[in-house]
Amino acid sequence: AAQLGKKVAVIDYVEPSPRGTRWGLGGTCVNVGCIPKKLMHQAALLGGMIRDAPHYGWDVAQPVQHDWKKMAEAVQNHVKSLNWGHRVQLQERKVEYFNIKASFVNKHTICGVTKGGKETLLSAEHIVIATGGRPRYPTHIEGALEYGITSDDIFWLKDSPGKTTPQPLSDVALECAGFLTGLGLDTTVMMRSIPLRGFDQQMSSLVTEYMDSQGTRFLKRCTPSRVQKLPDGQLQVTWEDLTSGKKNMGTFDTVLWAIGRIPETRSLNLENAGINTDPNSQKILVNAQEATSVPHIYAIGDVAEGRPELTPTAVMAGKLLAQRLCGQSSNVMDYSNVPTTVFTPLEYGCVGLSEEEAMARHGEEHVEVYHAYYKPLEFTVTERDASQCYVKMVCLRKPPQLVLGLHFLGPNAGEVTQGFALGIKCGASYEQVMRTVGIHPTCAEEVTKLRISKRSGLDPTVTGC
Repeated sequence: AAQLGKKVAVIDYVEPSPRGTRWGLGGTCVNVGCIPKKLMHQAALLGGMIRDAPHYGWDVAQPVQHDWKKMAEAVQNHVKSLNWGHRVQLQERKVEYFNIKASFVNKHTICGVTKGGKETLLSAEHIVIATGGRPRYPTHIEGALEYGITSDDIFWLKDSPGKTTPQPLSDVALECAGFLTGLGLDTTVMMRSIPLRGFDQQMSSLVTEYMDSQGTRFLKRCTPSRVQKLPDGQLQVTWEDLTSGKKNMGTFDTVLWAIGRIPETRSLNLENAGINTDPNSQKILVNAQEATSVPHIYAIGDVAEGRPELTPTAVMAGKLLAQRLCGQSSNVMDYSNVPTTVFTPLEYGCVGLSEEEAMARHGEEHVEVYHAYYKPLEFTVTERDASQCYVKMVCLRKPPQLVLGLHFLGPNAGEVTQGFALGIKCGASYEQVMRTVGIHPTCAEEVTKLRISKRSGLDPTVTGC
C-alpha cells in the first residue's frame, strides 16, 4: 500500500506465551510457524541422509548424534535476521511501525498501549486486521496450562525437549512429532480421533503409517486428562483409552499441545467499531473484498472466517486489497485450488479437493480417482521402505475429466505440488496431465503416469524403471 502511494502505519505487538516466549516482527509464519518448522524438518531429513550415506560410499561414523542447542541457535538467529529485515523494509518504504498493543476506540480510531503503559491514538481512513491466531490450550485438562508448551514455544527452546508427547488435532502436531523423532527424540502422539482433519483421509492414514514405521509412537483413541509435575521435574501424563475406558500413565520431559488455534481478536474491542464475528469460531466475518461488517475495516489471513489458514493466501489477499484500495485493480482473492504441503517425514502435498470432498460435492458416480504407489529412485540403493509413497488424482468422470484435486505423498512434495497447482488452477484435465512429459527420473513424473483407476480394482503399484 505504501509503494502505491498510501500513508501507512503498522501496529504489531507480541503478547508473550503462557511460558513467556516472545518474538519480533513478522507474525506467526516467520517466528513460530513455517520458517522454523521447515528448518527443523530439514535438520531431521539431514539425519536420515547421513544414515543413508554409507550406502553411497561415504564413510560416516554411526550412530550420528544431534545437538539441539546448536540447531536451535542457528534457526533462531535466522528468524531474528528476518525480524530485522522486516524492520528495514518498513523503514525503506516509509511505513511507520508501532510496537504497541492495539484495540478499537471507534470505527476510525485505534488505541495502542506500549509495554510500559503509554497510550497512543491513531486514526485512519482504512484499517486492516491481520492478527492471526494463537495456539489453543486445553484448559479443561488439569495441569495443561501450567506444564505444557505449544508451537509458540517449541521453536524457541534453548535445550532439547527430550521425551515429548505432542497432543494433536492438527498438521502442526504431526510435523513437530516428525522432526522430533527424526532428531532422535522419543516421541509419543496421542490421537483422540482422525489425523489431519480436513485433509484427504487416505493420505492422512499413509502419513501416520510412515511416521509409525520411522519410530513415532501413536496412541490411538486416547485423550489426556491430567498433567502433573514430579519431584524430578518430569511430567506425568494421565490419559484415557476411549476404546477400553482404561486409564494409563506415562512420564515425559515435554508435553506439546497442538490442538488448533484461536483467533487473536479477544483484546481488540471489535464491538467498539461494530465489527461482527462468527459466534462459534470468533473469527471476523468478511465478504469477497475482505471487508468486515464495517466497509472501511478489513480482515485478512487466519483471523478471517472461511479463509485457509495459510500464509501465502494472506499475503496475496493483502496485496490485492492494497491494489483495490489504491485504485490499481478490482481483482479479488480466489481461494479455490490453493496448494499446500504438510512437512511430515514423508511430505504430503495437495491442491484442490480431497477424495471425500469431491464425492460429496459431485456424487461418487461422477468422480474418477487415478492412483499409484511408487518408489523414489533415492530409496532404492539404501533399500528404504517406500510402502507409503503414493500419488492420486481426483477427477470428474465426464470427459475431458477435469482435475479436481491432486495428492502427493513423498520426498519434496511441496516442490512437486507447486508445479501441478498451476495446471489445476488453469483448469487442467486428466488427458492434458497424461500428455505432459515427465522429468525422468523424478518423483514428480509419477503424476504423469497415473493410468490405474480406483474403480478398476487393479493393483496400483508402479515399479518405475
